[in-house]
Amino acid sequence: MSRVFLAGATGVVGRQLVPLLHEAGHSVWGTTRSRGNSEFLRGLGVEPVVVDVFEADALARAISNARPDIVIHQLTNLPKNLDPAKMGDALARNARVRDEGTRNLVAAIRHVRAHRLIAQSIAWAYAPGATPYGEDDPLDLAAEGLRGTSVRGVASLERQVLDASPTEGLVLRYGRLYGPGTGAEGPTAAPTLHVDAAAYAALRAIDHGRPGIFNIADSSGSRHCLCRHCLNLCCRD
Repeated sequence: MSRVFLAGATGVVGRQLVPLLHEAGHSVWGTTRSRGNSEFLRGLGVEPVVVDVFEADALARAISNARPDIVIHQLTNLPKNLDPAKMGDALARNARVRDEGTRNLVAAIRHVRAHRLIAQSIAWAYAPGATPYGEDDPLDLAAEGLRGTSVRGVASLERQVLDASPTEGLVLRYGRLYGPGTGAEGPTAAPTLHVDAAAYAALRAIDHGRPGIFNIADSSGSRHCLCRHCLNLCCRD
């Protein structure tokens, strides 16, 4: 089994992913920015790593100590339940996580030669066009305002993950999450994805799929994957 470094272990997807990783027999190091979350992570069987992704040297030391085979990037910086009153500032912070935070993570990984980097992205950053969108369709890089900020952050994250050679990079473009911890009990605006399926997709990506981009979203309200080169990343057998 693998040594897994989970960046964002206390986030919405991270909390669902940790039990799956343990059930599969992986050893897990999980990051949090708050020392107060350390005992929570230990209770889940995770070795806690208190680090800020923007502190490049500290992050590099943490990854060097963990010596991971697999790195999973589930970092975001969004308000609880996606509070609309706080989303304006949050989207700019989140774009910085995707850009600068991913840069620091990729740089740190290169020192340990992790086998695979799996990163969370979003499936609603495409430029306007015919649906359903495929992974090769262009992103909406001409967008203005907060959407433009968000899409450019997504593009930076994806480019860096795919260019992380010799580490294999897989990008999971999640639909809008719903389920426990998301603030949404059911599907909202398409594309959507249950948080359990998002976590399962990250687990499956450890040893399934070639490097590249995958759309991971519900199909007609059911928990099925819409990735074009589908390897059942989020579909339980």
